[in-house]
Amino acid sequence: MKDSLSLTLEKTFNLDLANLYLILDLALSQGGDFSEIYLEHSTYNYINMEDDIIKETAESISQGLGIRVISKEKTGFGYTNSFSLNKIKKAAQTAASVANQTKRISPFQLNPLPMKHNFYPIQIPAYESNLQTKISLVKKTYAAAQSFSSLIKKVKVNLVDKLQTIIIANSEGIVTFDSRPLLKLTCSAIAEKSGKREVGYYGGGGRVGLEYFSKKLTPQTIGQEASKEALLLLEAVAPPAGEMPVVLAPGHSGVLIHEAVGHLLEADFNRKKTSVFWNKMGKKVGTSQLTIYDDPTIPYFRGSYNMDDEGTIPQKTLLIERGKVVGFLQDKLSAKLMKASLTGHGRRQNFTCFPLPRMSNTYIAAGEYSPQEIIKSISRGFYAYKYQGGQVEDSGKFTFSVSSGFLIEEGKLTSPVKQATLIGSNIDILNKISMVGSDLKFGLQTGTCSKGGQQVPVNDGCPTLKIDKMTVGGRE
Repeated sequence: MKDSLSLTLEKTFNLDLANLYLILDLALSQGGDFSEIYLEHSTYNYINMEDDIIKETAESISQGLGIRVISKEKTGFGYTNSFSLNKIKKAAQTAASVANQTKRISPFQLNPLPMKHNFYPIQIPAYESNLQTKISLVKKTYAAAQSFSSLIKKVKVNLVDKLQTIIIANSEGIVTFDSRPLLKLTCSAIAEKSGKREVGYYGGGGRVGLEYFSKKLTPQTIGQEASKEALLLLEAVAPPAGEMPVVLAPGHSGVLIHEAVGHLLEADFNRKKTSVFWNKMGKKVGTSQLTIYDDPTIPYFRGSYNMDDEGTIPQKTLLIERGKVVGFLQDKLSAKLMKASLTGHGRRQNFTCFPLPRMSNTYIAAGEYSPQEIIKSISRGFYAYKYQGGQVEDSGKFTFSVSSGFLIEEGKLTSPVKQATLIGSNIDILNKISMVGSDLKFGLQTGTCSKGGQQVPVNDGCPTLKIDKMTVGGRE
């Protein structure tokens, strides 16, 4: 009886293990240290509601394969969306052209590896559910946002579900596969008062089934929270400006850590010496209260996976321990060149891309302080709640736009604030974190990270954090 991997290989891709071995061997025909095949079949479904109607539905299927050859520090890559052997052989020859070595190796015998864990055992797969069931979720979200207040003038709701099935085989003899669901439901609400308009946003999802939106996060909550934020921003005041204590809210503020710190702990930036951390291994870069992890193994999380896009079993990776750099996020190429252990962080957008070391679920570990005592410790400052995005340089300097926050006055959150800017340098800020909260939370499970033109699903989180002094940019 054939195993599920072999059945998926034949049924989905019309190939067998003998085909894979021949392709891997052809990819090594010019020499090379390593060859790999990445096969992918993906489905995508989308629903959009606005102006009181289901405005758009879409569905698509894509499939193809990418072939990679590593020769010393060089990478050759070819891909095709055709599964004819002639097209696949051309892709293999394209990848092989990076090598020019007289020494030639052959692939090891391919041995399918059973997956010993499943980080997303869903109950009601969205990709198997009918369109009307999903439209019902969208309509409930829309109605909840629209009916929240007469000041809500426009609502937009999106539901996206995907299923990505991948098989990876390489010249080290590994053959493995994964089937990854991905689901998110999001709502934007626009409130208007006295000619002034503001937008609120909320959502959720992950590697979950439709049961998530009845057991964990209801459509009603998503719609109401989006409208609530829009109404709050109508009353927001101009942001403060200058240097002051800043408190980062739990959960949402993880995006700042992701951008300002996480990317610079990815191995390729460090082996190329373009990251400010490249020579900081084992050295202190922040306060002793600071510990940062990246963990692709958190059940149901958007950034999680049973194996990375190189077939490596992922592991929770400690990056900064008590302020000291202790690890980087590794893919195969960087680990080989840096003589480091694999961490399972080789990720790619799809079969047209080769893998890069990437974050998954990145977070600051919980500390000892309650959020209340952190806020009470400040007489005048700024509480950063939600973010629109930002820019980070290799040097570690960053600028982040805060979409909503609050003034801190005499140890209390007072007036809501909008459109503030946080400015700083990561190592400087990491050393100014004086209080780490006990309330670790994660973001909305809707985020996507871009690097090298590739986008992958991620999540991030943090507890409440106090930064003793930070530059807040307000309106002129």
